[in-house]
Amino acid sequence: MNQLPIPSFFAPQNVHKVWRVPYQQRAIEAKQWAKHHNIKPSAEDKTKIILLIIDAQNTFCLPDFELFVAGKSGNGAVEDNIRLCEFIYHNLDIITTIAPTMDTHTAMQIFHPIFWVNDAGENPQPAVTMIHLEDIKQGIWKVNQKIANNLNIKYENLQKYTQFYVKKLTDDGKFPLTIWPYHSMLGGIGHALVSSVEEALFFHNIARHSQTHFELKGSNPLTENYSVLSPEVLTNEQGQTIAQKNTQFLQKLLTFDRIIIAGQAKSHCVAWTIDDLLKEIQIKDPKLAQKVYLLEDCTSPVVVPNIVDFTPQAEAAFQRFAEAGMHLVTSTDLIETWKDTEFQSF
Repeated sequence: MNQLPIPSFFAPQNVHKVWRVPYQQRAIEAKQWAKHHNIKPSAEDKTKIILLIIDAQNTFCLPDFELFVAGKSGNGAVEDNIRLCEFIYHNLDIITTIAPTMDTHTAMQIFHPIFWVNDAGENPQPAVTMIHLEDIKQGIWKVNQKIANNLNIKYENLQKYTQFYVKKLTDDGKFPLTIWPYHSMLGGIGHALVSSVEEALFFHNIARHSQTHFELKGSNPLTENYSVLSPEVLTNEQGQTIAQKNTQFLQKLLTFDRIIIAGQAKSHCVAWTIDDLLKEIQIKDPKLAQKVYLLEDCTSPVVVPNIVDFTPQAEAAFQRFAEAGMHLVTSTDLIETWKDTEFQSF
């Protein structure tokens, strides 16, 4: 099966820029494109394929933004998104649904600097500060009293919760609590999808009569939310529920014959999402892992030169996913050559 050509308006040299998508013009072109290439509505697909794109937002994917995922090349997320857009256009006629996740934050959250203070009233330095249980016990970092007031939680209770929280992360084998720069701020430019990716999704939407499925995550002030399927912590120290798994979206994913996953960052939100998906699959039916395809050349790990490199963790995670039955593929592979699943949709 031949892949579709890439529309002439796609400009790889602009993937690192922010610009306005000309919706009406692209809508007209998408209809013409569908007619010219005899592209059917997604509802007629016999094999249902969903492309799950993790956090392809400016805040992670553009060099001038807060948490640019540089990867080993130094330009990782930009290069990944060029390949991702090309993959979408080449396979427009067989991708049934596209589901981008949107990391969504406000300032006063447990992983942002304003949440914490030291005895001098200073906030922790973002990107280089990790807070451990002993840091809280020794009073190196304390909850900002003004945060407690804003969240309507007693200061003493919130202080106790943070001890439970960082211990829970360690006990569950999660990354330590990292203080990140303010990022993916709701209402800000950083929260938006990369313009080229947004354009590709809109074009697919119109050409295939397939509504883009936006999935927001990360707004709970009391927990990190790397995975779109579950926050890092679900209860407080008293066992009371503070957050819930995204069961509805998980169930939606598993209705598809193939689940293709790409996005940022390979070592964090991508890996944690796949890990949560795999856990649920192993409970339901381990063979379901065979319907998952990971676009290895459309994702990069967090790498900050001379500070941190999460490449080994990302590679180890993907190797584990492959051993569980998931497929490691690239964007240039023909989807039709991928190994067919051996079961029907659930």
